[in-house]
Amino acid sequence: MSEAASTRVALTDSTTLLPSLAPLLHQWLPRQRWFAGKGRPVTAFSLVSATEILPVGTESVAAGTGTGLLHLLVRVHQPATPAQPPDDCYQLLLGVRAALPPRLAPALIGQVTEGPLAGRTVYEGLHDPRLAELLLERFRTPGTLGSLLFARSGPAIAAGLAPRLLDTEQSNTSLVYGDAYILKIFRRIFPGTNPDLELPLALAQEGCGRVPAPVAWFETTTSRPLTLGVLQPFLSGAEDGWQLALRALAGGRDFTDEAHALGRATAEVHNALAAALPTPALHRAQTERLAASMVRRLEAAAQSVPELVPYVPGLRTAFDAVAALGDRGRDWAAQRVHGDLHLGQTLRAADGFWSLIDFEGEPARPLRERRRPQLPVRDIAGMLRSFDYAARSHRPWNADWAARCRTAYCEGYARAAGFDPRSEPELLRAHETDKAVYEVLYEARHRPDWLPVPMAAIHRLAAADD
Repeated sequence: MSEAASTRVALTDSTTLLPSLAPLLHQWLPRQRWFAGKGRPVTAFSLVSATEILPVGTESVAAGTGTGLLHLLVRVHQPATPAQPPDDCYQLLLGVRAALPPRLAPALIGQVTEGPLAGRTVYEGLHDPRLAELLLERFRTPGTLGSLLFARSGPAIAAGLAPRLLDTEQSNTSLVYGDAYILKIFRRIFPGTNPDLELPLALAQEGCGRVPAPVAWFETTTSRPLTLGVLQPFLSGAEDGWQLALRALAGGRDFTDEAHALGRATAEVHNALAAALPTPALHRAQTERLAASMVRRLEAAAQSVPELVPYVPGLRTAFDAVAALGDRGRDWAAQRVHGDLHLGQTLRAADGFWSLIDFEGEPARPLRERRRPQLPVRDIAGMLRSFDYAARSHRPWNADWAARCRTAYCEGYARAAGFDPRSEPELLRAHETDKAVYEVLYEARHRPDWLPVPMAAIHRLAAADD
């Protein structure tokens, strides 16, 4: 297939393609779990790029005997808020058929009534095994296709692996091929290299085996890179750390050995990231900005969640303490970190070996911020909060279980890192507080029934200075 043919829809129908899809996207996009603009009206769409991965303009599709796959990057325009930009770019992989077979009915987006796809049915292409197999084939034969660039690192990729779509993610979409690979498709696209590609590549170069090394990836060929998806080894048989913790709680079992090993794994990843990438110093000015950003997030959250307001003075002392250390000349080495570490971002193999996954960072934050060097204690605080979440999700609440896990995790981290994160209590408290504030805002917006979990931490952290 020539490049000219592969981009026919984008080049010849760019003024009619998106308007013809817009009525369907207005209905379908806001219902998707990965759509970040829920609660705000969609005012317009604009087309960033369109590429036919499998041509959709053939007579076989029109006759009902063929299938097409259209890759779109679409900018969605919405009213801005203080916390959200006026528009976001989303990646869509649209299957195109004359009609959908019953097995693909849940993937339906709708029937197009005008434009270059008039009379055809479009649907979420990743639900179609044939189209999912086609993506893997593109990784097996890397190169340029329209505005897309497929790249590969390492040995050849096996062919003929049956795909299955995972339904556990919210901000992205993942496909597992056989038991060999997992492909993460990023949905909300930001300019720049996604850290979920950048950091695992850097860790692989350092020989760190705690993170599955990227096998292949794809991005746009525009002037600024846009990471679209990453293919990595699938850790078959490995178990999710969150589920392991919940099962331990339900069975009345201790989790300290696992927490200790997980602390060690975290430190090994931090050590490798510090060796692979720059480690700038945080001096007084940077420390003041760090504390000030935490204060701003606290104040913004308190405006949205009234339950937080009585605790603001006590919580703010945690951030003031860090600023005071900077004023006295204390500085720290910053580095790249995971950015959103919790039990759900870890996998334990049958032999007890822990791996860390999903280095994208908090998807709601700008990519520029997620790629910024930070203090390793941010990851540590995230994991400590995760032990608390696990303990409070169990009835009755087992506070001692969480406390033992927190201690074991810090001890495991200290063994591999050479320093104990508890030796700098001001930093640890400030980052735990910042994380708890984020959790309060998230739960108030998305899971109000869970709000008491972070509010219990807020009560504890606000009183820590008493």
